[in-house]
Amino acid sequence: MERSLRAARVATYVYFVLYGTLLGTWVVHIPAIEERVGISHAALGGLLVVLGLGAFVGMRVAGPLTDRLGTRTVVPAGGVLCGATLFLPGLAHDPWTLAGALLVFGLCNGCLDVSMNAHAVHVEKAYGRPVMSGFHATFSVGGVLAALAGAAAAGAGLPPVAAMAAMGAVGVVIALATARALLPAAPAVENADREVGTGTSPAAGGGGATGRVWLLAVLALMVMLCEGAANDWSALHLRDVMGASAGAAAFAYGTFAAAMTLGRLLADRFAARFGSLAILRHGAALAAVGITLVTLGPWMWAVFAGWALFGLGLSGCVPQLFSAAGHADPSAAGANVSRVAGLGYVGMLAGPAVIGWLTHVVALDHAFVLLILLCVTTAVGAGVLRTGPDRGRECEMAATTH
Repeated sequence: MERSLRAARVATYVYFVLYGTLLGTWVVHIPAIEERVGISHAALGGLLVVLGLGAFVGMRVAGPLTDRLGTRTVVPAGGVLCGATLFLPGLAHDPWTLAGALLVFGLCNGCLDVSMNAHAVHVEKAYGRPVMSGFHATFSVGGVLAALAGAAAAGAGLPPVAAMAAMGAVGVVIALATARALLPAAPAVENADREVGTGTSPAAGGGGATGRVWLLAVLALMVMLCEGAANDWSALHLRDVMGASAGAAAFAYGTFAAAMTLGRLLADRFAARFGSLAILRHGAALAAVGITLVTLGPWMWAVFAGWALFGLGLSGCVPQLFSAAGHADPSAAGANVSRVAGLGYVGMLAGPAVIGWLTHVVALDHAFVLLILLCVTTAVGAGVLRTGPDRGRECEMAATTH
């Protein structure tokens, strides 16, 4: 059993890297596809909303399917579909065909995203300790691989559709080859409240669990809205507000992303020791301090430190929310993860737009006050992770520690 469980954990890492690589392959070829289709940046922004809409629908469909058919079926199917549809945007010749390609690709992305997170919950449950954050950290590895592959393809003179088709074909092979290592079914329900650090139990099922999951989804929306805002506005803030050069401004996002990756690599150990409630509450509070430093910092080094603290604080929040949703009701892990992931994805897409709208009214650094408020609200609302079993485990932990 230990060997098969380790294999399932490795397989989950592989699917997270695969997802990051396939999505990153589309991202690195956006400029070339935009030029081929002949659209403006504004039109591209609207088409990216279509991608997000497809992903949201895919998440909502894949959740119940994962619970009904099992992760061993839906995860590889999602990986195969993502790989098989990756080349479609490269074929687009006008905005309408690009919109259709992005809608289909987004649907497949949503299926893989939710199903692999549901499987990650099953693996975490079987391990009896937090492992979710490590999976999310490896998603970033896929983005790095996609960037390297994209640079190599451009250097070799490959057109985007050829490079995307080649990467997609590799993705299909990997998705099929890794499927055998996945867990055949969710662990037994009676193991659901072991020391996973999520503070949930099977007894939380029914209407109470559903309401709690939607509260988790609202927190995910707030956290991922903050993350989306940082992705698109960190470099612009450093350039427009702090007067940095384009090269220096790029390091703002790099600092944020590096801190987030590092935090996710460490978050599982801290969650095992202090509980997921502490990770969410203190992480959101640290993020609030970081974005406050960004907003008020008078010196460049202070702003860089603020973006680092913002990324470090946010890093462990989403994995804890996904994990808690999956453990809330073991029989509906996929559906619950899809609720949290879907609403969180809406926040990720809305973040850049919301900050953009606010800049029509106030200065960019003043618009970041919204992010401070969202982080503080998340820290205050982190108690939704706490249940009776969680309190008991914390007392037991304190007794063994002291």
